[in-house]
Amino acid sequence: MTSPNTFVHDIPRREFLKKSAKGTLLMATAPALISSLSSCSSQLDPGAKTALDPALFNKVIARALAGGGDFADVYVEHRVTRNIMLEESKYKNAVYGVTQGAGVRVISGDKTGYAYTDELTEEKLLRAAEVASAIAKSSKIITPVDVSVKSLPSFVSVNMPLNDVANQKRLDVMLRANEAAMSFSDKIKMTTVSYYDEVRARTIANSEGLLITDELPLLFFIVQCMGEGNGTKHMSRERLSMHSGFEMFDEVSPESIAETAAREAVVMLDAKDCPAGKMDVVMENGWGGVLVHEAVGHPLEADNIAKKIGAFTGKLGKKVASDVFTMVDDGTLPNYRGTTNFDDEGTPMKRNVLIRNGVLENYMTDILSAGQLGLERTGNGRRESFKHMPIPRMTNTFIEAGKDRSEDIIASTKNGIFVKSLSGGSVNSITGMFNFTCREMYLIENGQITVPVKGGTLIGSCMDIISNIDAVGNDLAFGPGICGKGQSAEVTAGQPTVRLRGMTVGGSRA
Repeated sequence: MTSPNTFVHDIPRREFLKKSAKGTLLMATAPALISSLSSCSSQLDPGAKTALDPALFNKVIARALAGGGDFADVYVEHRVTRNIMLEESKYKNAVYGVTQGAGVRVISGDKTGYAYTDELTEEKLLRAAEVASAIAKSSKIITPVDVSVKSLPSFVSVNMPLNDVANQKRLDVMLRANEAAMSFSDKIKMTTVSYYDEVRARTIANSEGLLITDELPLLFFIVQCMGEGNGTKHMSRERLSMHSGFEMFDEVSPESIAETAAREAVVMLDAKDCPAGKMDVVMENGWGGVLVHEAVGHPLEADNIAKKIGAFTGKLGKKVASDVFTMVDDGTLPNYRGTTNFDDEGTPMKRNVLIRNGVLENYMTDILSAGQLGLERTGNGRRESFKHMPIPRMTNTFIEAGKDRSEDIIASTKNGIFVKSLSGGSVNSITGMFNFTCREMYLIENGQITVPVKGGTLIGSCMDIISNIDAVGNDLAFGPGICGKGQSAEVTAGQPTVRLRGMTVGGSRA
């Protein structure tokens, strides 16, 4: 049997190109870019969303359950995307896309039937329902409840709607970031600025009578800098992403993102080779939380638990980590990248404490796995698009803040490694084994952060890492990323400063 692997990374440039939908426009000048984007925008029908007649939803759900089953739902999506790239101080390309479609699902015991269509007509929706029904047919017949509209609290606020923003403003924030990065140091030889936004409208209806709809904006902004000097080069990266309107750039300036990226690109030019072996590792607050996202979060997603193959199978209520370790997945954090008002099955978002003071309290479930395990639905049923079935996925996952000061954690670490930034990594969700590449890291010598080092990799197992955390800071912070598990999903990972004792570090020092 092939073991499933997942990965997470911090939105490199190529991901933006993979997110495009229809129609690529290549240009070299800003005026042409603005003209082409504006031309595309004018073709959008503002009313072309996901609202369908409730009677049609009832008809499709009834058709989906005609062959039997426990549950059926319909997911309708309409997505508008813009993707612009500035490289070597020139606007290189822009992609504008509009996609829409619907998926119909039937759950029958452990079986799931799923079919989708990109045509929102009664004929195509009923055909998708028939296909899903044929896959998951069952002798159990239920009578679906007629759908009625439900409202839920919103965790995403918008002051400057993306569809109302002039394209010149998009280009301006990119140019501001480029200028800030290039002027930071003469060692910055190249900068790439990637801008992506989307507005995704969703409607979900199911056999339990749910009918719910919303519209979610999303912004990605990435600055990459190439530093060159001392006979070497270093590519840095800094990201900003929120479910937000364009006011995101008033809260966090493009210049600050660029300067953070430029600083790393310059500092790491002086890096020495990283030593290897067992050593203490202190991880800075923020994106370092991707380590527990990957090493601990994925094994806590309930699909593998239901198959009895996850690293945490059968451990509910048991001690699995050190007393200072508490881990949370919370899809309600206002405007965070992993936040939505409800998941892609219509379950309300909530705060889920997964591990509290070292004791395993909960898994992350979708409708299918919750039913299989007899657990509550936690709001973690997520999908990449209408072409995908929902599966258990993280939202905003983090280590809860502790009581230690970050400076005290470092001062009490005699020797080790200080990790400031991770590029990404992977985990085997069955065995819990993981590896992570460090992009920016430093030696700790006699309780002091000293020289930068390069070529370091963190290696271990999920159980080891959470058992060996002995200090947790009071400085919780977050970073955005893309998570892959057969489907990509927008997530946020977070942590305070933490120390891991005796971790295996793969290094480049001979």
